[in-house]
Parts: sequence; structure tokens; C-alpha cells
Amino acid sequence: MAKDTFFHKKATLNARGKLIELGTPKVMGIINLTPDSFYAGSRKPAIVDALQQAEKMLTEGATFLDLGAYSSRPGADDISVQEEMDRLLPVMEAIAKSFPDAVLSVDTFRAQVAEAAVKAGAHMINDISGGQLDADMFSTVARLKVPYVLMHMKGNPKTMNQLAVYDDVFNEVFDYFVERCNQLRQLGVTDIIIDPGFGFAKKPEHGYTLLNRLDEFNTLGLPILAGLSRKKMIYSLLGVTADNALNGTTVLNTIALMKGANILRVHDVKEAVEAIRLIAAFNN
Repeated sequence: MAKDTFFHKKATLNARGKLIELGTPKVMGIINLTPDSFYAGSRKPAIVDALQQAEKMLTEGATFLDLGAYSSRPGADDISVQEEMDRLLPVMEAIAKSFPDAVLSVDTFRAQVAEAAVKAGAHMINDISGGQLDADMFSTVARLKVPYVLMHMKGNPKTMNQLAVYDDVFNEVFDYFVERCNQLRQLGVTDIIIDPGFGFAKKPEHGYTLLNRLDEFNTLGLPILAGLSRKKMIYSLLGVTADNALNGTTVLNTIALMKGANILRVHDVKEAVEAIRLIAAFNN
């Protein structure tokens, strides 16, 4: 597919009957139900803490809440399906009950976990592996009829850093999206969001190349999710830690918005919402 052809970009998602308009960018708040995610401030494994975080993020303007119970930080240890579900499902059910209008996303690469989460109240699936780590994921998404975030990654969280080698990172990621989206469409999946996977089998320079050319992914006609929040490509360059990377995150989120991102996946909702409002004023 040529990258300079005329395109019509899909601007809505049907999340189990909730119609979400993406013409104005939206924010996805991260709630990690893990003890070891790379940014300590995102760890909310207890139900009461997760509920407080959900309320805070929704009050600040999040459209989506993304719940994950498997740490995907580089080098993270594997956990069983049962442990992932034990961490995830009670919190998913509690948030779905307490905030029935929230759009909940499950961050998992396992089809079994994804299906259980949808039954527990999730509206969409966010898969860091793009279906590569579970052969049943695409058919499960098709059967559940939920939106699907298709991210680019190579390997798994334990091996991905060793696989951050590309001849042409943009074209490799672009071609990956074309191939995987075709497979999803053949199964009848219509609500696909693409995520270049900043920090996943990507060195910082790969991340900046993808961010610089993010607008070229618009030719695929699909919503774009940018997950830049507090990533190594920010804090390593600035010589700080993830704890001190909020300002850098806002800068890169602003660039992503100007390049056509439709969803910002973030740890800090208020700042991302403010960036969207300011960019909207600038564009108008």
C-alpha cells in the first residue's frame, strides 16, 4: 500500500454499544494491577486503590481506563494465566460496577484472559503482541466483537530489548500493520486501533523515527494510539527517571497529537487532557 494515497480515517469506535467519537482525541488512563510495572506511580494492585485511581482519572477527563495485570516492562518475569486473572478480574468487576459509564480496556496478550475480562466488564482489548503471542487472540476478538488495539512488538517482554534491530523501522512497522489488519478484517473485526509500540523492541532512536512519521500511519485509515507516557525514550535522553518524566511526556504527547494521534495512553490524565484542549485551540 502506498503511503501517500488518499485515505478516509475511521473516526468512531463501537465499544459494546458505547459509540466513541475519535475526531477529537481521547485519553486512556493506565491502571496497573501489578507489583512491578516500570513506573511505580501506576501500580494499583488493591481494589480500593484502583477504584480511587479510576475515579481520579475519570474526573480528570479520561475516556478509557486500561487495566493490566501482567507487567510488560523489559525483562519482566512471566506469570501464569491464573495469576493474571486473579489480579485482574476482581478489579475489573469492581470498576465496571462503580463506574458503569466508563469504557474499560483490558491490557493482555492472552485470549483466555481477554475473554474473561470482557465478561467481567471490559469493552475493548489492548494487546501488546498484536496477536503474535496467542494464536487464539484474533478469533477471540472477532467472536467478542470488541475494539482491538493492535500494537507492534517483536518477541516478548523478556526478549524484546535484544530484538530492537531494524533496517527501516517505519516501513517494518507499517507493513506489519497492513498484514495484521488484513488478517483481522478477514475475520470480521472492524474496530481496530493501531499502536506503534513505543519502547517495545524499540531503541529511543526508533521511537523518535516513528513519532516523526506518525502522521504517515494515517494512510491506513485507522485510529492511532500513542503510548509515550514516561517511557525510556524520554527519561534516558533527559537523564532523569520515569518519576521525573511528566514534562517530557507532555512534550511528546503534544507532538503525537499534531501528527494525528487519536488516543493518548497515559499515567497522567489531567496533563494529557490539557494538551488536547490546547492543540484544539491552536488548530481552530
